[in-house]
Amino acid sequence: MWFTGALALLGLPGCNKSSLGDVTGSIGRSASLPSDEASLRRYSEQLGQRYERNPKDRAAAIAYAKALHALDQNAQAVAVMQGLAITYPEDMKVLGAYGKALADAGKLQQAAEILEKAHTPERPDWSVLSTQGSIADQLGDHDGARAYYEAALKIRPNEPMILSNLGLSYALAKNLPRAEETLRSAAAQPTADRRVRQNLALVLALQGKFQEAEDLSRRDLSPEDAAQNVAAIREMISQSDTWREIQAGATKKRSAAK
Repeated sequence: MWFTGALALLGLPGCNKSSLGDVTGSIGRSASLPSDEASLRRYSEQLGQRYERNPKDRAAAIAYAKALHALDQNAQAVAVMQGLAITYPEDMKVLGAYGKALADAGKLQQAAEILEKAHTPERPDWSVLSTQGSIADQLGDHDGARAYYEAALKIRPNEPMILSNLGLSYALAKNLPRAEETLRSAAAQPTADRRVRQNLALVLALQGKFQEAEDLSRRDLSPEDAAQNVAAIREMISQSDTWREIQAGATKKRSAAK
């Protein structure tokens, strides 16, 4: 689905979840999950108890794995989904959730292999395609990643989650204008959430548009927190070889075009 904490998986330091939020996430923090950590932990404990009573309960196991991921307990989420996949080896929904959990844990090759079995060409799953795209991006295959996203968009046009991943894919390929255009389209969708706007703010900041990034952040944060958010993005860019290279590459392209 989403990139799993793009900052972390790309080896980017300075990722502060409280200020930067989820810069996309594969299983992702569902809208149905509690937003504050204390409530999320209680919710996870309740799901854990339900799961322990019946580990074969598919709905309980998948929900528990999502809650564990939201708490950054990705190894435990993988263990839960691995057990479920052993019980239901041909259940595509289970395989899809297992593959996404593996991707969240950084086990990209294994995730890719599992996700190949999670849908068929005759019945493709857009969320699986999007996750396959995010894995390809993280493995450096940006052209292949965009092919997955385009296939997903044919099934689910204008889905902000897919558009957001596509925008980040353009950014990773150092095409920041196209990344901004795509992320603006994602952010304009009625169901776009904070993560989408955060990704747009990141791409704006990479182009030096810090004030616009801060103004965008104010849609979800107080003015003070929005300023801190952009400051955190600036620090992340300065500390990360990945984003500095993207920024430098985009600057060279703009200079050459003048």
